[in-house]
Order: sequence, then C-alpha cells, then structure tokens
Amino acid sequence: MGQVDFGQLHFAQLHFDYEAVIFLAFLVTLLSWGVYQFQKRRTKKLNKWGRVSAQVGAYLPVLLVVFSFRSFAFEPFRIPSSSMMPTLYTGDFILVDKFSYGLKMPVFHNTLIETGSPKRGDVFVFRSVEDPSIDVIKRVVALPGDHVKYDARDKMVYINGEALSQTETKAYQGFLDDISPTGLLEKTETIDGESHQMLTANGISHPFQFTEMVVPQGHYFGMGDNRDYSADSRVFGLIPEQNIVGKARMVWMHWRPSAFVEGLKRVGTFL
Repeated sequence: MGQVDFGQLHFAQLHFDYEAVIFLAFLVTLLSWGVYQFQKRRTKKLNKWGRVSAQVGAYLPVLLVVFSFRSFAFEPFRIPSSSMMPTLYTGDFILVDKFSYGLKMPVFHNTLIETGSPKRGDVFVFRSVEDPSIDVIKRVVALPGDHVKYDARDKMVYINGEALSQTETKAYQGFLDDISPTGLLEKTETIDGESHQMLTANGISHPFQFTEMVVPQGHYFGMGDNRDYSADSRVFGLIPEQNIVGKARMVWMHWRPSAFVEGLKRVGTFL
C-alpha cells in the first residue's frame, strides 16, 4: 500500500488577491480625479499637484470598468495543481461567474443582493479558510444541513445516508499534466442526477482524519475530483459562505508549452 503525506496533496491555490490592489488603485485614481476637478473649478491654471492629479485621474474610467467587471461579473483564474483532475488540469485558465452566488461588496465580501447559492456538484472558487489571500477551487459535495460521510476504505462519499454513485472504473489514460500522479483509476460519479469524472489512486492509504459530520448553516463541504491527491474539506474543514467567490463556468485558455496542441483542445470546455 502506498502512503500519501499531506505535502503531496494539492490545494489548487489560484492567485494573489488582486481585488484589493485594484480597489486601492481605483480609490487613488478617484481621489486624484476629485483633486483635479476641485482645482480646475477654483483656478484657471493648474499647479504641479493639479497636473499630476489630472494624469492619474485619467485612468479612472479604465479602472472603474476593470474593478466592476472583476468584482461583480466574471474573473479569470489559472489552475496551478492537479487536485481537480480530470475536470481541470494544471495550466487551465478558467472563467468564474461571481454573480451566481450573490452580488457581494468588493474587498469586504458581504452579500448585497441574493442571486443564488451553491448546489451539490457545482465547481466553485472560494478564499482559503487558512489564508483568505489565496483562492481555492473544489466541487461542492454537501450543503448546509447535509450529513456527509467519507469511507476511506472504499473511497465512497455518503450524503444523508446515500452513497454517491461511482461507476465505470477503469485505468485513467486521459490527458496528463506536468504534475499528474500515476496509477489513477477513472470513475463516473453522480451527484443529484448530474455526472462528472473523478479519479482515485490504486493502492493508496489515506491520511484524512475526517469521517462524518452534519454541515452547519452558512457552510459548505468541498472536495477535489482527484480524490486521493486533493487537500479539501477533509483536511482544512468547512467553507464559510462569506468565503465563496463564484461558480467556475468554462476553460477559456490552456497554456503549457509541453502540451500545446493537447491544451488547445481544452479551450471552450464548459464545467
């Protein structure tokens, strides 16, 4: 039996928190635009600070569009690990719909308008419960109020006493990224009538301490599709609702020079 340590588990950390940086830049340009407008109304000739404010404030429309688009509509992310194989691969660039789960206040992330909530089977992005500056991607497995159980012996997930169907076990022979583990088995898993492909590793013993629990209100249980190589709610715990960023919609680009042609085939893959 092989042994996996936590160092081999992939968190699928996605990117540095650019939202705060863009928000700060937006505030600076807004303040500069205000200084320029104030001085222009008071004097016909701008001083040094007025001219600088005019130049900086000129970027306000651009930053307003970028900030609004990233905060309320869609945001791109790059996948850096194999924890979501075979759904997502290292080098995939995905588009995340930030409006699916509610219109949220930028930076502070409190919900302004309810537009929906995660469903079982959704692939979603959320801020790490351990380091909120890091974004993570997993699949929603259990909702608030669900009883979730993971049996490490048969690698089955049980929701409210019923096992999630896993069929068509076969050796995985699909697309491999640069850090793909070997000896994987591919299965079709079904959650609430929707099917997706997932992987387990043959001959792997599990370090996961999690067995079962009832998910409290305001929290979600997420897992990676590459089950034996994913650090997810079995490791770091539940995902608070306020940490959720949005729903992953599609692969809009793939970039890995070692598999350029194969990567092109992934462009336009819907999740």
